[in-house]
Amino acid sequence: MLKKYIGLTTPKDDSAVLRTQRLTLRPLQMQDARDFHAYAKDPKVAEYVFWDAHESLGQTRAILRGLIHQSRQELLYTKAIIINDSRRMIGTIGLVTRDLDNQTAEVGFSLSAAYWGQGVMSEALGAYLRYLFTLPDINRVEAQHDVLNPASGAVMDKVGMVKEGVLRERIYYKKRYASVVLYAATRGQWQQKQAKSSARTGEESQ
Repeated sequence: MLKKYIGLTTPKDDSAVLRTQRLTLRPLQMQDARDFHAYAKDPKVAEYVFWDAHESLGQTRAILRGLIHQSRQELLYTKAIIINDSRRMIGTIGLVTRDLDNQTAEVGFSLSAAYWGQGVMSEALGAYLRYLFTLPDINRVEAQHDVLNPASGAVMDKVGMVKEGVLRERIYYKKRYASVVLYAATRGQWQQKQAKSSARTGEESQ
């Protein structure tokens, strides 16, 4: 995630639990604190997200408490990414901003470095996009990444988001102005992609 957490209007119900072959995406819980801290204290994880590496378990608990409060107040929803084989929290994914007038949302995510390069984040993002496009008032979902972090862009590309361009010196974080790459998926494009994928799967099974 590149932006600060801000207040916004989001779907009224964040109790949805999303499941994939390896993952479960569910609302955050306070008992996630130790797992959250285990990866959020890693400077490698914090290098290209807006927040700094967590310095203590107490800090992680305070941040987690704030995120849960925001979800309950319908300000911002963040889901925990749970790896099914160990039932441990290994990342987060959620809405960063929401533009109700234009039916547009931005998604952000973070993941434990221990799971980089294994297709975990693309699995989570794909599931989350499928969920978002079931909501009646979301037509476009955006995501952005620091130009110095192309691996994040590879995740967005893999799930079918389209690269739309580079926003030069778009944000200020980590004591520098950072240019970001903007990706997006629209409902129509997403549904078309899913239809083609289903048709291809059907042909292969014949």
